[in-house]
Amino acid sequence: MNTSQLLRLYEQGIRDFPQIDLRGVDLSRVMLISVDLTAANLMGINLSRGFLTKSNLSHASLNWADLTYAKMSQAQLIETDLTKANLSGAFMVKSSLVRAKMSGANLSHTNLRSADLSYANCCGANLERINLREANLRGVNFTWANLKEARLSGANLQEVSFFGANLSRSFLKDVDLSHADLEWVNLSEARIGYSNLEAANLKGANLQGARLRYANLRNANLLGANLADADLEGTDLTGAILEKANLQNTNFGQTNGITTYLETKAEKSALATSNLENSQNYETSFSFFQREFAV
Repeated sequence: MNTSQLLRLYEQGIRDFPQIDLRGVDLSRVMLISVDLTAANLMGINLSRGFLTKSNLSHASLNWADLTYAKMSQAQLIETDLTKANLSGAFMVKSSLVRAKMSGANLSHTNLRSADLSYANCCGANLERINLREANLRGVNFTWANLKEARLSGANLQEVSFFGANLSRSFLKDVDLSHADLEWVNLSEARIGYSNLEAANLKGANLQGARLRYANLRNANLLGANLADADLEGTDLTGAILEKANLQNTNFGQTNGITTYLETKAEKSALATSNLENSQNYETSFSFFQREFAV
């Protein structure tokens, strides 16, 4: 079916086009509201700036498709294949992309606020400046994804994989990352205030310049993490592991319940540059112990 045939049927009131083959067709700027394109072959299709509000594209093949600036709010893309598709600037508020395949896709500047992406695969995807506020991201694979300046505040991040992801300058306010694996993740200059990172694995994580005000870091593993210039005002570090962490110019103002160990002279020197000892909640609970040299 070609473009003119499809649009003629649409104008006649027909909305159901399941399993249709529209590979490589140009439907840019076309209005196809509430259409059924389930299991359609849409590989390489051009839907740039098109209107697909409340449409159903579940199980469709949209590999390498152009969906830039498309209007797709409340659309259904359940288990849709969007591998290497370009969704930059698309408006997809409250859409469902459950188990969607978006490996290598471009979702920069895409608005997916309150969308459901549970168990979607975003491995290696570009999500720079994406809006995922209040979205359901349970079980999403963000391995090696670019989430620089992404907005994730209020999102459900349970079971999410951030291995090798770039979350620098991202917004993670008021999220639950308890027990999350964030080992070696780049969180430099991220806004993580008021979030729950209890027992999170932040070993080797880059948190330089991050804002962690009033976050819960109880029992978090920050072994070797970079906390230089980070703001930990009002955080709870009870039981947190801070050995070998870079604490240069870290702000510990009003930090609560610190009970950890620092091993080396360098760590003690870095601590001296912070304002921890000036905190009214500081209980001299940092202990320095000998390991192969005197301290």
